Amino acid sequence: MSGISRRDLLSSGLALSATSLMARSAWARTAALLADQPVPGSAEALGAVAPREQLLFDFGWKFQFGNGVDPARDLGFGFGQGDFAKTGDFAFAKAKFDDSKWRTLNLPHDWAVELPFVNDQEQNSHGFKPVGRRYPETSVGWYRREFEIPSSDLGRRITVQFDGAFRSVLVFVNGCFVGRNDNGYAPFHCDLTDFLAYGAKNYIVLRVDASFGDGWFYEGAGIYRHVWLTKTDAVHLGKWESTVRAAINGESATLSLGTVVVNEGKQTESARVSWKIFDAAGKTVATAEAPAQSIAVDGSATYTATAQLANPALWSVDTPNLYSAIVTVESDAKVRDAERVSFGVRTAVFDAEKGFFLNGKPLKIQGTCNHQDHAGVGAALPDRLQWFRLAVLREMGGNAVRTSHNMPTPEWVDACDRMGMMMMCETRQMSSSPEGIAQLEAMVKRYRNSPSIIIWSIGNEEFTLQSAMAEQGAKIATTMVRRCQELDPTRVVSAAVNGDNEKGVSEPFDIIGFNYNLKGPDGYHKEHPKRPLYGSETSSAISTRGMYTTDPLRNLVNDYNGVVPWGETAEEWWTFYGTREWEAGGFAWTGFDYRGEPTPYGWPSINSQFGIVDMCGFPKDTFYYYKAWWGKEPSLHVFPHWNFEGREGDDIPVWVYSNLDEVELFVNGKSLGSQKVPHLGHVEWKAKYEPGAIEARGSKDGKVVLTEKRETTGPTVAIRLTADRTEINADGEDIAILKVEGLDKEGRLVPTAGNLIGFKVSGAGALIGVGNGDPNCQESDKEPKRSLFNGLAQVIVQSTKRPGEIRIEAVKEGWDGPELTPAKLVITTKRGELRPAVPENNPRG
Repeated sequence: MSGISRRDLLSSGLALSATSLMARSAWARTAALLADQPVPGSAEALGAVAPREQLLFDFGWKFQFGNGVDPARDLGFGFGQGDFAKTGDFAFAKAKFDDSKWRTLNLPHDWAVELPFVNDQEQNSHGFKPVGRRYPETSVGWYRREFEIPSSDLGRRITVQFDGAFRSVLVFVNGCFVGRNDNGYAPFHCDLTDFLAYGAKNYIVLRVDASFGDGWFYEGAGIYRHVWLTKTDAVHLGKWESTVRAAINGESATLSLGTVVVNEGKQTESARVSWKIFDAAGKTVATAEAPAQSIAVDGSATYTATAQLANPALWSVDTPNLYSAIVTVESDAKVRDAERVSFGVRTAVFDAEKGFFLNGKPLKIQGTCNHQDHAGVGAALPDRLQWFRLAVLREMGGNAVRTSHNMPTPEWVDACDRMGMMMMCETRQMSSSPEGIAQLEAMVKRYRNSPSIIIWSIGNEEFTLQSAMAEQGAKIATTMVRRCQELDPTRVVSAAVNGDNEKGVSEPFDIIGFNYNLKGPDGYHKEHPKRPLYGSETSSAISTRGMYTTDPLRNLVNDYNGVVPWGETAEEWWTFYGTREWEAGGFAWTGFDYRGEPTPYGWPSINSQFGIVDMCGFPKDTFYYYKAWWGKEPSLHVFPHWNFEGREGDDIPVWVYSNLDEVELFVNGKSLGSQKVPHLGHVEWKAKYEPGAIEARGSKDGKVVLTEKRETTGPTVAIRLTADRTEINADGEDIAILKVEGLDKEGRLVPTAGNLIGFKVSGAGALIGVGNGDPNCQESDKEPKRSLFNGLAQVIVQSTKRPGEIRIEAVKEGWDGPELTPAKLVITTKRGELRPAVPENNPRG
């Protein structure tokens, strides 16, 4: 049975959007475009080819907190200074160690999101979670896993790879210390070949210390990305060494193919490499070979070849066509290793006078910056959630994302490749130190075949390197840019700079990014007319979803035009970048709200209010500004809601975002007049509040083509549950994302509802997180209850590996307030092909 298809993944649309809107949305077009393409992780997408095995190592781990200062509460680790004196002496990574009282869990896992909030201003930027050197009891975690290696694996090379763990990691196997890692975003691996027991049980243990951070935002704690166990022949392809570079020549494309083969065997080997190129339908469209080379023991060899691709299907934001190459290593007529590499054919050019061109056509970058956390799960996002988040940004017309401020997870990059979202891919540390260069190399080598990536970014807002240490900054940046270009000569290199770009790190950049400062680009362009420009970070507008009065006492910001002192509203920044031909476009800060940096307020706010959508992905009103001016379809959105009890007779600002010619506003059936819609702007009225309804009617060419109404609702009397999909895979990984709504007796969403709702989840799944988008809500992300915030909440449930039904019931929680009619929803989990995985010892459904 084939892997889950795009149609399975996307067909029901997003719970956050009305069905009528979905029918004509960019997201619906994306769903249709990508239907029947395999999801990453399916057998099709992974292209598993013998003798290489890549096994998911996420299931069946044990977890326990350690302690950052007391060895007695840290498995005795560091009690003296002799822990590392002899190899093989770590008892906690041996068979006799008792972990029966440890918690069993699956990865990815973020323990920080499970912790309570603390009113500690030093933890402000990290979301007020008790993680750091002053919180030793909750800053160290231990992970342990028993696994078997068959005797048939003897002679193979076996490595464990971590896509990301936060932050300082020590790895032990069978009592031996085998490796360490000291950053939270770059992947790392350990070769376990010599330390394993073959035909027997083995034990791997990780000590993860989150006492130090890498950034100034919420970063989580623990093994928050996937883990893999990879088995290869002793003669195998080098890690992330296979490249496919396409050069378009008229109606064809020349593919420059390259790879590295490593010999970790016991004798010199003669090996040859071949490539097969497949289109999206699986048809072979090109082949190539490289002649055999002799590879010494512990040596490597580089192989290159070219292939011609006739009439290539280009990758673009509207048609994200992908190809794949199977790279095969043979020796003595035997396949020794093979891997599948996904790539696209496209051109991406930045021009100093004309802006950005994709495949020779001008295209404004309509981007957002995004951190990697989400409501309910923190930094440990299931793969499906990456697609959900990307679809939200696509729905508003976004065509690009910036991975602020770190190397992204592979699933985010893959989703961008497959859904047609361009990317500015950013490393965490701007440094030419060995550690900084290693992180940069890992990012570029891992993702250089991804067509979505159009910019490599070597950092963000390095104040000191831009000014006081400008001379050193220029040297550091030059080294990093040069290394990017050595590894990937096909893409431009830049960074996000909050200065004038006249000195320091900006000197070697291929393109110049401005953070904010709308007074800077015009003058810079005049003085440096040959340097392409774009907005590397813009806007920083702030708002609280569904709130229409700024109230500092309640830490709320109006949803009309809030903005920080250094930023710009959506209209201000896009009017600037959208009307200058030489500007390539830009990236708004931010697409999603995120934990930490609780701007513009501090405690009790626990997340930022910069997002165009909230932490759950529920749109704020500004979302519809972008939908109007970034989207391709007619659009009309009127706000605010019309529930202002106690404000009868007050003037209420009524705004409309639309890309139509003209809008007329009605209040309780009476026209307040029509207004022409200014290009890249909005229209607004003042309306005296009386219960009833407001209605906007949008016209194009003199005809009303869209209407939208807001009605005064009654109190909340019922709950409604809807899901992004009602059928998911029974693979222990797939999720359904539920929207929870408070309704009045007419079935209308109550836009001010704040009822506490309880959730009962049973059957073939479990609740893994809840949220509501309230930047001031300190309720648990993991308990089965959540208050509605302005009518909405979110529940995330995950399947087990057992096909069946997940039954979800939403009920009124607590004794206060009126009774609510409960809601029930059933999610069907279907049997499908599971990703190859390391077997669990005692699988749980």
